[in-house]
Amino acid sequence: MPRSVIAGIGKYIPKNTVTNQDLTKYMDTSDEWIQERTGIQERHYAERTGETTATMGAAAAREAIDRAGITPQDIDFIVFATLSPDYYFPGCGVLVQRELKMKEIGALDIRNQCSGFVYALSVADQFIKTGMYKNILVIGSEKHSFGLDFSTRGRNISVIFGDGAGAIVLQPTEDDNRGLLSTHLHSDGNNAEILAMFNPGTHANHWTAAPLADFNDAEIGDMFMSHAMIDKAQNFPNMDGPTVFKIAVEKFPAVILEALEQNGYQPADLKILIPHQANLRISQFVQKKLRLGDDQVYNNIQHYGNTTAASVPIALCEAWEKGKIQEGDLVCLAAFGSGFTWASALLKW
Repeated sequence: MPRSVIAGIGKYIPKNTVTNQDLTKYMDTSDEWIQERTGIQERHYAERTGETTATMGAAAAREAIDRAGITPQDIDFIVFATLSPDYYFPGCGVLVQRELKMKEIGALDIRNQCSGFVYALSVADQFIKTGMYKNILVIGSEKHSFGLDFSTRGRNISVIFGDGAGAIVLQPTEDDNRGLLSTHLHSDGNNAEILAMFNPGTHANHWTAAPLADFNDAEIGDMFMSHAMIDKAQNFPNMDGPTVFKIAVEKFPAVILEALEQNGYQPADLKILIPHQANLRISQFVQKKLRLGDDQVYNNIQHYGNTTAASVPIALCEAWEKGKIQEGDLVCLAAFGSGFTWASALLKW
């Protein structure tokens, strides 16, 4: 059975840099406050018009395809991970297919938020192993900036997130010394609302005190047409930060160790860990728990913020561009996020 190998990798970072100081114009915060809690110094925002989740994903894809030494016409499947699609439907995968003028190939969208890219990689890996596809484009892209609450009310969340995209081309290899060794996917929906964006969504009746039959027409109209949900900020992301942190620092190292142990490795064997860039404090906690050196963990949240599904491929691409990943290196990708979902992938570069 062939293994999956990353044949090309690319990223796209919007030009517009937003510093912590810039955010103080819109909310009661400070550079010190943000850095102390998240480690973030700056992030990048896409243009309000003309630059979308799909167009950023396509830009990252072009670079990955070029580095793989192929053309868009050679791609035979797309897996696109995002929580901030251009449209509620259709998904971004078909928009990339159109943008890059590809053949009429399949396009699959993944909705696993911060774990999205690792989940997408795992799905693509199965298609490669079965021989169904030979050149799979895997993309993680996010445009968070269009949907954040830039007020003091929303500062705990809005200071964290940034925009960007990363992409890889996955191909088969018969080389036993290279490729994806295993992927590990988990979820627990018991605390789904702890990190969620409730609107848009079809859950409205879930939040009422009684069935709709108990309301008259005027009350139903008010329920759906008034500003009640806006007043409650349910059209913006909601997060219980301390609880998310507590669970993340438990699941993150566990899923990394799961990947290592299944393949007969120890943390010390890792050349580099590429964690989802959720919070620098989480990465530092994981590094300490696994007793990894500073050169074994790659963090770039300081400059990009949390780019959710894009964070792992952006960091992986940047680490590779800086020469921190060489052929034969043992690399672990890991993520934890909304759902809750968490995942890891172990590969030989």
